[in-house]
Amino acid sequence: MSDISHLNQGATPSASTLIKATLGAMLVSLVVLVVAVLPAEYGVDPTGLGEVIGLDQLNEAEDAAAADGPAGVLLSSDPVMKANTAPRTGTMRVPLQPGTGREIKSYMKPGDNFVFSWRAEGGAVSFDMHGERPDSKGAFTSYWAGENQHQASGSFTAPFEGTHGWYWENTGNTPVTIVLETSGFYGDLFMPW
Repeated sequence: MSDISHLNQGATPSASTLIKATLGAMLVSLVVLVVAVLPAEYGVDPTGLGEVIGLDQLNEAEDAAAADGPAGVLLSSDPVMKANTAPRTGTMRVPLQPGTGREIKSYMKPGDNFVFSWRAEGGAVSFDMHGERPDSKGAFTSYWAGENQHQASGSFTAPFEGTHGWYWENTGNTPVTIVLETSGFYGDLFMPW
């Protein structure tokens, strides 16, 4: 063993100095945990400083990325959608003269769903995808609207019982034909007027 008797006893920290340094390090680590780690990693912000600094957004971004799952697919707790409506596939063509509009709708129950794709042949159109409850007296819920569009596609699940569909308007100077393709669990497609 080495002889340490020649070391300066005043240069080595005392037991009380070591205890104070340890307690100080523990206090600093506790502050870092509460102010930075908890808001950034777990979304827990007991002091509110994580929100002021913007660390709470790190957890929100991580949660959003995790919810999307692989390749941007939203993960569901129940991946099976059960349906009481028979599956169907349909295509409709809707001619629109300049300055005119038409609707296509389907009667759907809550949870009925379809995937859709439509295109405007001959020009661009304005559209509104919406739903109406029975006896709504003209009131409707708009889901998606756009102007100067040549096509759109997506999936739709009825949030309530009623008619759901699209209104297209030809705002151009030449005739346009809408070609709508649908597949899923929904009632007959029809033009209400």
